[in-house]
Amino acid sequence: METNKKQLHRKPHWLKVKLPTGDNFKKLRGIVEKHQLHTICTSGRCPNMGECWGDGTATFMILGNICTRSCGFCNVLTGKPLPADLEEPHKVAESIRLMGVKHAVITSVDRDDLPDGGAGIWAETIRKIREYNPGITMETLIPDFQGKKEQLDLIIKEAPEVVSHNLETVRRLTRQVRKQAKYDRSLEVLKYLKDQGINRTKSGIMLGLGETREEVIETMKDLRAVGVDVMTIGQYLQPTPKHLPVERYPTPEEYKEYETIGLEMGFRFVESGPLVRSSYHAHKHIK
Repeated sequence: METNKKQLHRKPHWLKVKLPTGDNFKKLRGIVEKHQLHTICTSGRCPNMGECWGDGTATFMILGNICTRSCGFCNVLTGKPLPADLEEPHKVAESIRLMGVKHAVITSVDRDDLPDGGAGIWAETIRKIREYNPGITMETLIPDFQGKKEQLDLIIKEAPEVVSHNLETVRRLTRQVRKQAKYDRSLEVLKYLKDQGINRTKSGIMLGLGETREEVIETMKDLRAVGVDVMTIGQYLQPTPKHLPVERYPTPEEYKEYETIGLEMGFRFVESGPLVRSSYHAHKHIK
């Protein structure tokens, strides 16, 4: 697969979406701008932002915006991160309170530079969110923490309703797509989460990077083998010319087929569609 040379294919009509509108969306957007809150929804220009905010769901990123890894699909800055902000758990919890979020999705950059990988900040953020927002439910979309169980245990102890870790792609493409990650290590993380009593585990992949139908189905089988309950499947979109190119745009019918196959395999939920992102319909995945 050539990178940085291949021109993007023209986007098909099913990837064109209307800008979010509505009174609740405008209200939340106003709060985000006034208080300079950081959500993945706005920074990632998520196509589902209006729908999710209307349902009371939002996604927040912690541990800064500089990642220690350089994945081929991701537009987050790579480099030496700033020191962890010990006030961040309070800031995120207060942001969620201001927005009136009912279901929060928390994710983070990889912080391989920190002795605990950032797991301590993760745990404190979960605690603060619950303290400031009684009755809230939560999904934590975590990094692999290099597979270190003592770091995963800090998340497990807080027992979020859903713990998610994305494979992102099929085994063959992992080295290109997630340069410092390992396919089997991610599966081991997901298995450990389930074995330690996490009720809902979740993972997701992107299509359009050159994977085959057989490889997608094999990946789904691998996730079910380690007990994953919820799977998301969405379209990869190249964020800049420096990132991996889009190889193809699977049709909505193909995504629907994967949804059917996944449910037959035993997943509790399969969110599969061109516009699906990791947190799409996240509030439904706890039921």
